[in-house]
Amino acid sequence: MKFSVNLFLASFFVFLSFLLHSGLRAQKLWTLNDCITYAIENNLDIKKQLLNVKVNRANLLQSQLNLLPDLNAGATHVYNWGKTIDQYTNTFAVNEVRSNSFSIQSNLTVFDGLQKINTMRQKKIDLMATQYDLGVLENDISLAVAGFYLEILMNMELVEIAHNQADISKQQVRRVRQLVDAGAVARGDLLNIEAQATAEEMQVVENQNRLWISYLSLMQLIDLPLDTSFRIVKPQLRSVEDQRGILPPEAIYQYALGNRPEIQSAEMKLESARRSIAIARGSQYPIISVGGSWGTGYSGASKEVASSSLYMYPIGITRQTGDTVMGFDYLPTLRTKSFSDQLKDNENKTLGFYLSIPIFNGWQSRNAISQAKIYTDMAEHTLQQQKNTLRKSIEQAYTDALSAQKKHKAALSRVDAQEEAYKYAQQKFEVGMITAFDYNTSKKDLTQAQLELLQARYDFVFKTTILDFYMGKPISLN
Repeated sequence: MKFSVNLFLASFFVFLSFLLHSGLRAQKLWTLNDCITYAIENNLDIKKQLLNVKVNRANLLQSQLNLLPDLNAGATHVYNWGKTIDQYTNTFAVNEVRSNSFSIQSNLTVFDGLQKINTMRQKKIDLMATQYDLGVLENDISLAVAGFYLEILMNMELVEIAHNQADISKQQVRRVRQLVDAGAVARGDLLNIEAQATAEEMQVVENQNRLWISYLSLMQLIDLPLDTSFRIVKPQLRSVEDQRGILPPEAIYQYALGNRPEIQSAEMKLESARRSIAIARGSQYPIISVGGSWGTGYSGASKEVASSSLYMYPIGITRQTGDTVMGFDYLPTLRTKSFSDQLKDNENKTLGFYLSIPIFNGWQSRNAISQAKIYTDMAEHTLQQQKNTLRKSIEQAYTDALSAQKKHKAALSRVDAQEEAYKYAQQKFEVGMITAFDYNTSKKDLTQAQLELLQARYDFVFKTTILDFYMGKPISLN
């Protein structure tokens, strides 16, 4: 009963796999480059880093614009009730008065200890650092995609090996059954062979599940929604025997020092920290600036003579006759001075040069310099740490590649030997010279040797891909 259930499950998954593959003949096959491109375009960390690049680009633009003189204009429109001194007539106004003022002013910093210039240079460096950080993310995603891509390829071969082993066991079951019926082999051997066949059929199912999980992992890595039609192209992998492409680790490290974005980013951040010291020191210098302004205004309290009329008034009497002596004067009629005339008459202009000398500010400048130096030391340690990590990664990948190459060579010899041993065991089993247990043991040894060979091959391909990537080559499995 157990054999029948396992056989049914194995057949179901094989049938399901057949349906998926048969329905995908017209579907797109994803290359490694397709997966990397899709991951870079859809990864949220990369999208957020792109926004950081935009922010730093805007900061750089603002720091450049800060070098220009500022220019500001102002205007007022005011109604006043009650007693107040009018700013244009310098007299008390007690009635409702409307006033307007207009002004334009500009200031330019001539010297500020080069703070603005150093800030602009720092923002430019910060922009470059964020761009290099973007490159770091893209590289990390690319290598991760390559690793998952290789895992799928290896699982595809594992499925193929499992299928081949299961097919051999099925053939062997039929052959042994005939021998049992002929009385040449004990029935116990048939049961052992059937048990091995069932185990290998389950191994096929397990490998197919592992293959699908690796597909799922790759889709999740590149942020592709679950798609059962997702399949990859099976490229021609590079040869393990060819060692000419493996450069010494020191040569790879020296090249990577000048080209890897994580090193360039750390260098930019160190340079930015040094600029912070220059900016902090600039606050200790005097500030020289020049400024100018223009202004004018209007007041409803400003009056002018509109017309005048002659009038007489007594100023005394004569001594002799006692007649009244009359005087005369002109009585003016006032009106509010026109808007245009007031704007012209009230116009004022200024031009000034200003000097500000810092004497004491609570040691803020000195503390800022001290903090900037600390951050610079931290940036230097971070740069050295990145260099050490890079060197260790290259050395590890180089050692792993050579180890995988040696392991592949040894595994290849073992596979050849196990294949011969298996053929001999098969022949001996068919004539009844060994038991089914010994035959299954020989077959398992062959399978294990094939798995070790496969693992060494893919380990070599991945490690050499990393080394090539450190040398600035595009990620490729060929």
